[in-house]
Parts: sequence; structure tokens; C-alpha cells
Amino acid sequence: MLHNLPVAALQSGVRLRLQYNGFHRIVEVHAVGISTAGNHCMRVFQTAGGSVSGEPVGWKMMVLDKAFTMHMTEEVSQAPRQGYAKNDRGMIEIFAQL
Repeated sequence: MLHNLPVAALQSGVRLRLQYNGFHRIVEVHAVGISTAGNHCMRVFQTAGGSVSGEPVGWKMMVLDKAFTMHMTEEVSQAPRQGYAKNDRGMIEIFAQL
């Protein structure tokens, strides 16, 4: 399943390293589920890497089937980050959350 690795990272309290939209990124997973658009997704706080928006640090909603080379790191996640809201309104179903 697409969401297994992000859920494992969330539950283990570690960061994910992945390639997304052509950029390498490091993220802290806060919630994993299905977006209001019907895509498997994760709400993350990006701590490092590139970004199409030009903002490499901050809150992102990532569609899981757009992520490549995803793996857990040994870096401890600082989640929950300021601004985190449980029961993400961008998701119609939540598989796991902080």
C-alpha cells in the first residue's frame, strides 16, 4: 500500500527522505489519508530540500503516488510542529495521525 511507509515513519517518530516533484525533500509526517480530491496523501512539515513553490520549509500536502525513492531516516521527527491541527480538513479519510 502507498501509505505504509509514511504511517510507519509517523508511528516511529522519524523523518522521511523522498523525491517529490523533481526535488529531494526531508519531511515529518503528521497525518496520512485520502485527500478531498480522492488521492492517497500525507500532511507533512518539510524541514529541508527543494520545492516548486520556492519555500523549502513548511507545511505541505503531498500526493503519495507522486513521491519517489521514499525511505525512513534515523533523524528524529520534531512533530507535532506549530500549526498542526488534528483531523485534517484536507482529508476525507485519515489512516494515521499524531
